[in-house]
Amino acid sequence: MAETRIHWSFWLICIVTLIWNGMGSMNFIMQMNPEMLTNYPDAAKSLIETRPIWATGAFAIAVFVGLLGDILLILRKAAAYYLFIASLIGVVVTNIHTAQVTSSIDIWVGSLMSIVVSAFLIWYTKYSQRKGWVN
Repeated sequence: MAETRIHWSFWLICIVTLIWNGMGSMNFIMQMNPEMLTNYPDAAKSLIETRPIWATGAFAIAVFVGLLGDILLILRKAAAYYLFIASLIGVVVTNIHTAQVTSSIDIWVGSLMSIVVSAFLIWYTKYSQRKGWVN
């Protein structure tokens, strides 16, 4: 029988990943503002200014769909799983462009972290479903 009492770690993970995807969403919004972009390091600024529309769209999907997935996870909705898959696809597509144009270690670390967090959220949502925490 599936466990129905939700472990405290579920809520902690939900809050931490909500903040993570919220920060990603804010980062996207700031990158679309030319005035804010002047505050970015040169390597990041160059990456953003030369990013093609398909990579920008993938970035938007990655962060905004991931944020919506986190909200659904907090609401304990199984649909979060599919949103996290879409978010991971957005992360991978965004990072295809990043891998082609930068050698900055800071940018690479952020890109790899995004892949790890996105993959973790897919796994964790399924795990939470098996535990009966998400319906």
